[in-house]
Amino acid sequence: MGHPSTDTRFSGSIPELYERYLVPLIFQPYAADLAARTAALPAREVLEIAAGTGVVTRELAARLAADVAIVATDLNPPMLEHATRIGTSRPVEWRPADAQQLPFADATFDAVVCQFGVMFFPDKARAFAEARRVLRPGGVLLFNVWDRIEDNVFADTVTTALAGVFPDDPPRFLARTPHGYCDQAAIARDLQAGGFTQPPRFDTVTAISRADHPRIPAIAYCEGTPLRNEIEARDAARLTQATDAAQAALARRFGSGAIEGKIQAHVVAAHA
Repeated sequence: MGHPSTDTRFSGSIPELYERYLVPLIFQPYAADLAARTAALPAREVLEIAAGTGVVTRELAARLAADVAIVATDLNPPMLEHATRIGTSRPVEWRPADAQQLPFADATFDAVVCQFGVMFFPDKARAFAEARRVLRPGGVLLFNVWDRIEDNVFADTVTTALAGVFPDDPPRFLARTPHGYCDQAAIARDLQAGGFTQPPRFDTVTAISRADHPRIPAIAYCEGTPLRNEIEARDAARLTQATDAAQAALARRFGSGAIEGKIQAHVVAAHA
């Protein structure tokens, strides 16, 4: 299924809001998990693709041995610029790059890492083929994807709330893209099409998302992701109304003070 161009546009204030709200809300625990898995590999050269604002990059820099080289890439200049401004605890090479056309020689890396990025690739098999190309024999592609939206309750609640704001054309970005690539058989087929002949390993990891107030996930999703592009495409003047509706729905379901809810993702390891 094709994605609208707005699904991959992380620009304007989105990078800042993404880092401020979404990273602690849902990304940080999975970044720590992915970095720990990478640190357990015998890797000397690590490539990160779709690095976003650098949450995994920072974890890799902190956890990997000092002599392990890290190259972090992203297709979106605003996200990469925000990541470089935040920085890392030790030197990292930052490069703009399309995961479907990586600017690296064959067999350059021991591991390719991607946190919640493959769902955005228009041609996933091609991106996997590029990861396979730049991996050395025996290297590992390690990535995670969100599970279905029903198992990620804040995102599900926001999506349902926005259907009430725009009943004739509900914004479906969260269900369509971040939570739209969770079928393990489909992922395995795309990996095989990309040249990974060994069956991938899947680990389902459940965590708890916490926020001090329901306003936080409302802003995080409605204003800090490309869902904002969908809302503004319908009526830019109603962004605040949409965020308010999301907050109200979260408060009804989880409470008006500090709230918490289930998040769930699959971690995938594919060996070259």
